[in-house]
Amino acid sequence: MANLDLLIKNVSVVKHDQPEPLKVDIGIKDGKIASLNANTDPATAREVFDANGKTAFPGVVDGHQHWGIYNPLELDSASESKACAQGGVTTAITYMRTGQYYLNKGGSYLDFYPEVLAKSEGKAYVDYSYHLAPMSKQHLTEIPALIEKYGVSSFKIFMFYGSHGLHGRSSDQNSFLMIPEGERYDVAHFEFVMRAIQAARLEMPQYANDISLSLHCETAEIMTAYTKLVEEAGTAKGLEAYHLSRPPHSEGLAIAIASYLAHETELPNINLLHLTSFKAVDAAIRMAKAFPHVNFRREVTIGHLLADINNSKGIGGKVNPPLRPKADVEALWEFLLNDEIDWVVSDHACCKTEMKFGTPKDDVFVAKSGFGGAEYLLAGLVSESKSRNLSYQKIAQLSSWNVAKRYGLHHKGAIEIGFDADIALVDPNVSYVVKAEDSLSAQEYTPFEGFELTARVTNTWLRGKEIFKDGNIVGSPAGQYQFRPTRK
Repeated sequence: MANLDLLIKNVSVVKHDQPEPLKVDIGIKDGKIASLNANTDPATAREVFDANGKTAFPGVVDGHQHWGIYNPLELDSASESKACAQGGVTTAITYMRTGQYYLNKGGSYLDFYPEVLAKSEGKAYVDYSYHLAPMSKQHLTEIPALIEKYGVSSFKIFMFYGSHGLHGRSSDQNSFLMIPEGERYDVAHFEFVMRAIQAARLEMPQYANDISLSLHCETAEIMTAYTKLVEEAGTAKGLEAYHLSRPPHSEGLAIAIASYLAHETELPNINLLHLTSFKAVDAAIRMAKAFPHVNFRREVTIGHLLADINNSKGIGGKVNPPLRPKADVEALWEFLLNDEIDWVVSDHACCKTEMKFGTPKDDVFVAKSGFGGAEYLLAGLVSESKSRNLSYQKIAQLSSWNVAKRYGLHHKGAIEIGFDADIALVDPNVSYVVKAEDSLSAQEYTPFEGFELTARVTNTWLRGKEIFKDGNIVGSPAGQYQFRPTRK
């Protein structure tokens, strides 16, 4: 009698805690991994899938996306979750804040966040959750309710918003961020955010280990000054100019400030987002040594691991922090291979052509920041593994396990009995050239255009349900909001 819903046979299973893939069959029951045994009798399952020797990775837990930043949230929830499924991403945690972009509203999160949830409900093809950024004094008082009532256990600070806009200079912070007159989004506010989060941790010890703060670390004053220098000089163009206008030491300085504030406020769980350069990671490592009681996590994006200011396809590669020269890309890989990086994400932000490029179209300073990339995250890592001696076990840790553990998704991130049956099946023996037209994202271009990859996600399962195969989405949206922290 069949007691499994699905049995995946003839597969090489990657586990975060095993140095080599295992030749076992994956048995799935009621959306969970039920068995991992060799030579399982096919008669025990209602459906059998022959993986033809391909490699099964844990479904990617992409801890850094931006749904709804440039397009209506309800549209991004659908189209960009398709791109997720295409890339083997089965859980997306997307950043959200009040202010311009996103819902273009200010005010209380207790009013704002239910609207966010309503707009994404029933639209996504993968599971999802949200990080929230406390932008005003009012938001600080709402943190306990956001944790307890809505399952938001991770928060964010955008350090460069101090006197810099999303895409460049900004002289009207209150209007851009939609915060009350008389308030400032500055270092003092960052301190008070940390104190409020730490107070919530102490108030709710049952959630404390799963509550963390993430920071976008760039220094507004440095960027503003250097942007003026670069524009006045007029010698650098395109992505090189943008890199020079937001120099790596602006990351390092912001990391130092954030780290000392964490020490001062006794907030232990700090995530340093999308580090792009040698100087940024070097600063982060120095701060970890200076403050060993702070539990730091260090993040890089697949964009900063694959693309640089020269190989990226035009100014479509504009992103914050910027793409860097090849030397910084190689430095990131060295840090990653030396276990100095905790996870890799996409920082996926779909920005269509009509919005991305300003006038003139080749002026990087009038272009919007951000691009998609979730569809290339796992394939990119597996492709690079061959030349960089990056193990599949390490990829599973970087793309799934470490993120899930940090952000309170305790039933995801591993092919393990009792965990959600989120699986990305990869063909590691294929060669193809990236073309934007092949992506399921609504974005019409990609800075990875023309890159050669040597691995491809062929099938994706979400909680045991196949959602992607043969290059297309399967079925209707089945993604569910993840109330965090979750339990197995």
